[in-house]
Amino acid sequence: MNGQAGQIAVLDFEPANEEFCEQVIAGLSQHPRTLPCKFFYDETGSALFSKICELPEYYITRTEMRILRESGSEIANALGRGIELIGLGTGAGTKTRILLDNLEAPVAYVPVDISREQLTQSTIVFRKKFPALEVLPVCADYLQPFDLPPRSGVANRTVVYFPGSTIGNLEPEDATQFLKKIAVIAGRGGALLMGVDLKKSKSILERAYNDSAGMTAQFNLNLLARANRELGSDFDLRGWRHRAIYNEKAGRIEMHLISLRPQTVNIADAAFSFAPGEHIITEFSYKYSPSEMIALAGAVGLRFEKIWTDEQKLFGLFLFVL
Repeated sequence: MNGQAGQIAVLDFEPANEEFCEQVIAGLSQHPRTLPCKFFYDETGSALFSKICELPEYYITRTEMRILRESGSEIANALGRGIELIGLGTGAGTKTRILLDNLEAPVAYVPVDISREQLTQSTIVFRKKFPALEVLPVCADYLQPFDLPPRSGVANRTVVYFPGSTIGNLEPEDATQFLKKIAVIAGRGGALLMGVDLKKSKSILERAYNDSAGMTAQFNLNLLARANRELGSDFDLRGWRHRAIYNEKAGRIEMHLISLRPQTVNIADAAFSFAPGEHIITEFSYKYSPSEMIALAGAVGLRFEKIWTDEQKLFGLFLFVL
């Protein structure tokens, strides 16, 4: 496999359209109505998110990358030599490249992502940049069970890398269950390196999710456009508005799509009526203090080792060991 998209073998557990349709109908049948945020990341959504990461208001990605650059050698020393790195939701792999640049003799890299196109393209880049590294892509919803591909090398340790504060998209109870799964993947002697968006002021958070360029609004509305493209639904995007608010009591950003007028949307054999001002929740993003995250992970046997953060304490990279 030498760098051409057609020659990239991807272990494929990508969700089928039937699952997308079932989950959209189930979410819109609830009160409050919801749509699953994991379906943000089709090809268009992934491209939009890459643009969001470059916006001045969206501090998360650049802060995590700065931490990786400034503390890369220290992080690599803590992870150890000759490791197998399993990346969950690593997208284009920009942050993972910084990490791999610092690691000593990593044996394998297994990126697991829901976007097959982005996974294929990033695998081409990684195999070219790290020719001695075994790169084994898996297209899957990593929140669901999936198999890992057989690796030819023997690693000293398995490290799961979960970047970008995606843990915050899960309800705390679901996050606990997911961390249990990560502990099983890492195994005895393994480790978890996880990005966490830390608690901060309401104004900083709401600016990050309501950017002045309107890019997050496009990203949110693309979920409706994707349903139209793939499921034949008839959302009129002009009838919806993006809004993100920080719920301080719950400690989370809540992303909504708000109906601007009375309207009915048809999806498969189902029809859903919306009143003006009625909203669909598309994403929760929980923010944690370091002590809250340490307690959450500790409840499933993940022992806190270290946190790397920026001067403003906006974001943290946590290392947990088993």
